[in-house]
Amino acid sequence: MTDLYLQDWRAWTPHRKTAGECRLDTREKPAGAAVPSMLRRRLNLLGRAVCDMLATLDSGADSIVLHASRHGDGERTLEMLYGLNDGEPLSPARFGLSVHNATVGVYSIASGNRRSQQAVAASGGEWAALMAEARGYLADGQPSVIIVFSDQPVPRRFAAYAPESSSAAVVLRLGGDPNPGARRLLETSVELELETATLQPLDIIDWLMDSRRVVACPLSRRSWQLPAVRP
Repeated sequence: MTDLYLQDWRAWTPHRKTAGECRLDTREKPAGAAVPSMLRRRLNLLGRAVCDMLATLDSGADSIVLHASRHGDGERTLEMLYGLNDGEPLSPARFGLSVHNATVGVYSIASGNRRSQQAVAASGGEWAALMAEARGYLADGQPSVIIVFSDQPVPRRFAAYAPESSSAAVVLRLGGDPNPGARRLLETSVELELETATLQPLDIIDWLMDSRRVVACPLSRRSWQLPAVRP
């Protein structure tokens, strides 16, 4: 199995304290400075945070980007569906930004990144799906890939049908070789009950900040640790 190494990361959530961690942004409203104002107005707060973090980790605008989100921008999608039910016309611009790859699409336009970009939804197995996709690209000879894991609470009307979640996003650069300061993503198989809470971006942020030693995905029955790489 191809080894995975965490080379760098950034995260955003207003639901944690930085605890001296400069890679975590806890502002309520991300700036979205990486995106021109005409495009920025189309993004929600989560999208602005993701674009800013991608601009930092993909400074050359030449990285493959993999983005996973369980629900995407559900609020925008539901607003359009309710509008259609009321006989209102469908806005092509709003529809274009409601699709699952909208955020990385806006980032691609703003940055000029023409590399492969992929959007994933896996019914609670998003983190495991990202790991599998990243291994595939690295096994094919890519030196590194950037993965994005983001989500936000579902609209209130549907809160009873989805796991409780908080607005958060995390962006990681993964490679097949360790760079100075890298940490290995040690993946193992585990037996988990399917009722176990699914992984969310906030869980990954806690893990990156060493508040959790292990994260595990019940759907894939896999777990991950981050041991330091020995020199």
